[in-house]
Amino acid sequence: MDPHLLRTFVTVARLASFSEAARDLGYTQSAVSQHIAALEQDLGAPLLTRRPVAPTTAGERLLEHAGPLLLRLEAARADVVRMAAAPALGLTLAASPAALPPRVLAALPPAGVTLRVLARDDVPAAVAAGTADLGLVDGLAAPSDPLRLPDVAPLTTYAVAEEPVCVLLPAAHPLAGRAGLRLGDLADARWLDSPDTALPLDRLRAANGGRGFRPALRYDGTDVRVLTGLAAAGHGLAMLPRTAATGVAGAVAVPLTEPRVVHRIELVYVGTPTGAAAALVAALSVRS
Repeated sequence: MDPHLLRTFVTVARLASFSEAARDLGYTQSAVSQHIAALEQDLGAPLLTRRPVAPTTAGERLLEHAGPLLLRLEAARADVVRMAAAPALGLTLAASPAALPPRVLAALPPAGVTLRVLARDDVPAAVAAGTADLGLVDGLAAPSDPLRLPDVAPLTTYAVAEEPVCVLLPAAHPLAGRAGLRLGDLADARWLDSPDTALPLDRLRAANGGRGFRPALRYDGTDVRVLTGLAAAGHGLAMLPRTAATGVAGAVAVPLTEPRVVHRIELVYVGTPTGAAAALVAALSVRS
């Protein structure tokens, strides 16, 4: 499949309009129509209905493949350009919200840093596509087990830190006085659904055999302080690394004792870092 045709198809499907896609891509509407017709002829199946513009069943299936394919092409281009280009000044670091403990912040260079806080799955994609020199991503894992990251490019990863996880509860919660909590005992509690800031509910559900952990409130932001404030106000429980959960006014952090899991932060990069990126890699490779 021609990636230019595939990109046109994805844009038309996203915008549900041939004319809007033409404007977005800088093509004529006739060229967009020709791209879609050529792709449909290549695959031997109609991919879009015209009135209204919407993916067919075959088009829906192609969309499932198209995103990873196009991202992998962007990653390949960025990797080659990165190797051929002169070393850039400064450092762009992409990080998920809970992947920035004090030790990481203290290791940043004193100048020339751009810090981008992104959703967890967007961090490896940014590194692969070359829009970030390094990435820091966090998640829930068994001790010493690697995180499950999206397969977007050949990435180098290693652990920067591991620490216990805690359940953040309002101070008046009936379980706030416990010395420790088991995950299975919390399956029916009301939870905050904050997939990019707290440890995601789907991972907690998977660790509990696929049961429970219904959301009471969804928070789509990336500010850890907002999330902890919501938990303290009684809008739902949150699972966080110990450093983020400790010392929140009006809330109590109770350690999770079962199953044995940790909050893990991994450094992510492509190729061999140079300059400021290499210095940060070296600083973070010495784990405390």
